[in-house]
Amino acid sequence: MGVGITQAEFAALVGVSEAKASQLVGEGVIERGQTAHAWLLAYCERLREVAAGRASVEAGGLDLVQERARLARSQREAQDIKNAVARGEFAPIGLLADVLGMASSAVVDRFEQLEGALRKACPELPDEAKATVQQVIANARNEWIRATEKLVVLELDRLASDDDGSAEDALGEEAGQ
Repeated sequence: MGVGITQAEFAALVGVSEAKASQLVGEGVIERGQTAHAWLLAYCERLREVAAGRASVEAGGLDLVQERARLARSQREAQDIKNAVARGEFAPIGLLADVLGMASSAVVDRFEQLEGALRKACPELPDEAKATVQQVIANARNEWIRATEKLVVLELDRLASDDDGSAEDALGEEAGQ
């Protein structure tokens, strides 16, 4: 087996199609100009790697080791989130947005009662003064909404741009605040 071999001969030797032999050459598993012995050793090594899960059957296919690592990381992140929820350090964004919306609504309701309360408590207060107080309150309310929205967007951007996007990093930073 120390002589050169064609792809067709190699395919017949190992029991695969000529197309598969050509694919192996294209993937660099076997190289043109090598001996039949070298091709056979390289092919067997490839079969061992695929069987052990260290290489995929197809080029660009799944890598079992990497997929297992991704799964383990995902499971770890999910457990970190569950632990943070249990400690009261983490809540879903939707829930936080709902709570913030309810709190904002309660404050706005109180602001809207201010005009009537001013009329009752200070009937002699000039209309210009009442308008000024109302304008200051409206500006404060609008700034609160703008600042809250900006902080939410910045925090979401920061979480999205984390180098590894890991939940535990975000949780660790939130817990430290």
